[in-house]
Amino acid sequence: MALTADVTLPNGKKVTVPTGLYINDKWVEGSAPKLDIVNPATEELICQVSAASEKDIDAAVAAARLAFKTTWGKNVTGFERAKLINKLADLIERDSEELAQLESLNNGKPVKFALGGDITDTIGCFRYYAGWADKIVGQTIEVDNKTKLAFTRHEPIGVCGQIIPWNYPINMWAWKVAPALATGCTIVMKPSEITPLTALKLNVLVTEAGFPPGVLNTVPSLGSVGGAALASHLDVDKVAFTGSTITGRKIMEAAAKSNLKKVSLELGGKSPHLIFESADLDQAANWAIMGITWNTGQDCTAGSRLYVQDSIYDKFVDILVKKAKEFVVGPGHDDNVSGGPLVSKTQFERVLNYIAAGKAEGATVACGGEKWNGKGYFVEPTIFTNVKPEMKIVKEEIFGPVLAIGKFQTEEEAIALANDTTYGLGAGLHSKDADQCMRVSSALEAGTVWVNQYNLLNNNVPFGGKKQSGIGRELGSYALEEYTSIKAVHWNFGEKLPWPL
Repeated sequence: MALTADVTLPNGKKVTVPTGLYINDKWVEGSAPKLDIVNPATEELICQVSAASEKDIDAAVAAARLAFKTTWGKNVTGFERAKLINKLADLIERDSEELAQLESLNNGKPVKFALGGDITDTIGCFRYYAGWADKIVGQTIEVDNKTKLAFTRHEPIGVCGQIIPWNYPINMWAWKVAPALATGCTIVMKPSEITPLTALKLNVLVTEAGFPPGVLNTVPSLGSVGGAALASHLDVDKVAFTGSTITGRKIMEAAAKSNLKKVSLELGGKSPHLIFESADLDQAANWAIMGITWNTGQDCTAGSRLYVQDSIYDKFVDILVKKAKEFVVGPGHDDNVSGGPLVSKTQFERVLNYIAAGKAEGATVACGGEKWNGKGYFVEPTIFTNVKPEMKIVKEEIFGPVLAIGKFQTEEEAIALANDTTYGLGAGLHSKDADQCMRVSSALEAGTVWVNQYNLLNNNVPFGGKKQSGIGRELGSYALEEYTSIKAVHWNFGEKLPWPL
């Protein structure tokens, strides 16, 4: 049975996509029921993909362990790792148009954003961590200069289970894979069961780049099967997960009950966005609407709670609603669209249910709020005003283009409203008062705070959450710590031990 499918990209070209599991540099059939992969813009089946069972996960982990002990891990130099990582970046750059088209087909996002944003950042991420591969160093520590010294080694932690979501399939793949490879870890990657196509296609490039078999293995699977197996596996040394807080709890529990493996979690958010009266209102509105509509609102840091100072509230809402109505949703191949569909029927219905809840609880619809009547899982930007703190649309993560707008009088009140959440992933503020920017950014309880901008990240700047938004950091040099363990070596070169003591 062929483990490939010929699919038609949004630009009309055909491409062959692997549909098997990628284990030990071979494509194999999964032993779990196949996964249906659907185009969210048309609701039509793209293809079917093999799914991993617990037995398949065992095989992938065994391949990763063998590679770690023999051809990767401490067996290659940082220079060699850097060369291969840079080669992979070159190949992604070569195939960037095809990958962007495939990402759009599977996820729904506009090709122009997949190409100019996701793929470009992915290439940059690999180049950044290639630069780190030969610069992972420890310390020499003074103990007794006459007889002893100590030094530390930052060693690869081992086999890493990596579980990524469906909202940024190729970006999240890079965020996980690049630092793990740079440090010398081996990987078992579980992409989302909804959007596995780019992860599978990238393994073709992994082979072409020349990575040893078993260094990177990819096992599409249901989260309850593959994700659960990785989290509880006794031969997995670390699990990295991006997704919901509910699932993050399950992963942490499974890791604790198995072998106490290291865990990093990038979880949900209900991010606040503050607009102070001194702000450039037109620019603040641009950032605010981008902050809730980027990736059709399917973003962990989406600025879904907007608080505006009362003195400018009415004026700012008018500007914002006008800009929201200029937002165009449509299929990803259209260069004129601002956003694509939601990723699946499940997510589409979830967002519509939240919109219905906002209406039922008494919030006012300033724009949007209606069901899409055509084919595809499209939702237009929806803005609610007259919201109250206890409303579901204010408290719970929606993961769609739904914005709740409240107001505040004082800086202290704005900070209190912003921090009134169990999450702490992102936050933003707009003000021309430099002292205020410093005070408020310091007071906001979030892992990332944007000042006079929103939702832009850089590969050399760490990203992660506080409170129930996660544990650990991705990107920047900080991500290297998630994939290394520190060994202390105590060396005695002069002290003689008398005996008996």
